[in-house]
Amino acid sequence: MSRPVQKRAFGVAAGLPEEVCEPLAAACEETGYSSIWANDHPAAKGLDTLAGFAKGADGIELGVAVIALDRQGPEAIAADIERLGLDPSRLWIGVGAGFSKKPLTFMTEQIGLLREKLPGIRVVMAAMGPKMCALAGAEYDGAFFNWMTPGFAAGARTKVEAGATEAGHEAPPVFGYVRTAVGDDSAERLAKEESFYRDLHKGYRDHFDRLGEPEGTVGVAASDSSDAQQKLAAYDALDVIVVRGLASARVEPMVELARAAAPA
Repeated sequence: MSRPVQKRAFGVAAGLPEEVCEPLAAACEETGYSSIWANDHPAAKGLDTLAGFAKGADGIELGVAVIALDRQGPEAIAADIERLGLDPSRLWIGVGAGFSKKPLTFMTEQIGLLREKLPGIRVVMAAMGPKMCALAGAEYDGAFFNWMTPGFAAGARTKVEAGATEAGHEAPPVFGYVRTAVGDDSAERLAKEESFYRDLHKGYRDHFDRLGEPEGTVGVAASDSSDAQQKLAAYDALDVIVVRGLASARVEPMVELARAAAPA
């Protein structure tokens, strides 16, 4: 069966000021992005950032990736969605194991509670290793990749598809953050972002070891829009490329980057 046409989304770090969220969401909707995403971290909730996006654009889908379930459980996520008045039909909720000691077991156990507390909401799972990719394909509404090269993403996709086949249904969509910087300092921005994650916890250390790529090279560092488009096109294993924008948290740099990496 043929795959659907690839989509492109835009992503930021949670905590982006509301005065940036609204015009950025409007620009992303105008330039053809299918969705706009925020991550989630202890200092800022991604769902709060989505609420800012929702005020700037009423049609684009909204995603958070990923919420660590060892830090915020399904009940807390549901309460935040209600508190913020977010439309469940627009949402993609990405979840991950965080620092749990047995991530595969933990994420297997969580799916039932997620379905109970988030009825009708699409839930995607962060996946890097082969067993987690298979679980995402079998039990979740999508797999969400992070810090992958195009070739590694292609291999990981086959594990998602295998998990879905074993479960007896079609493979769900595969999303992936692709860190993207454009301009003279693009290489430095990408290297700085990557260096933070390489030693964040054992899961990331193991993942970067498997990748075997030189530091500062996983993602897109582009000189201009044309260069960015060419490099993003290599990620053809993803159903949705989530351009994770590496730019100053101000309106002009963020919107400029979003336009440079926008879908054709």
